[in-house]
Amino acid sequence: MMRFPLPRLAALVLALSLPALAQTAPQPAPPPEAASPAAGAASDADRRAALERFEKMSPEEKERLRERLREFKALPPEERARVRENLRRFRALPPEEKQRLRQNLADFKRLPPEERRALREHFREFRGLKAERRAELRQRMRAYLRAHPERREEMMENLRRWRQMTPEERQQLRQRLRERRGQ
Repeated sequence: MMRFPLPRLAALVLALSLPALAQTAPQPAPPPEAASPAAGAASDADRRAALERFEKMSPEEKERLRERLREFKALPPEERARVRENLRRFRALPPEEKQRLRQNLADFKRLPPEERRALREHFREFRGLKAERRAELRQRMRAYLRAHPERREEMMENLRRWRQMTPEERQQLRQRLRERRGQ
């Protein structure tokens, strides 16, 4: 199994937790006739702006947009509902947060295909965990990201050493740490 630095995995979790970003990252909106009625009512001004953006698109961009729409329509209803909800949540974010998520997604897209595949697999595993475990891992990630860079490097070095240990060495270390806490 391929291992990745924690910040890269955090970026993946953020990017993949909003799959609708693929439709909203700096690309023009679909034409009004492509909008789903369930996605929410748009004002006349919004429709006009979307139509103007669509008309300015190159033929290739229009075809990519049509393909994404076909893919969206092929999703099961519950998946379409999830994508719509993610899109609604994304649109409600402050501009800085939207930009950060777009950057995370762009960083992810620049990774080699094998790394993207492995990160997607890690993310699937993460989503398969119980809610309490996911919350614990998120809390640990936040603590890691808040730590001073020197402390983060120390934490990564500890992780590297941990991964090199045999199961017996890991068990011995756990026991020593339990004994230390008990003092």
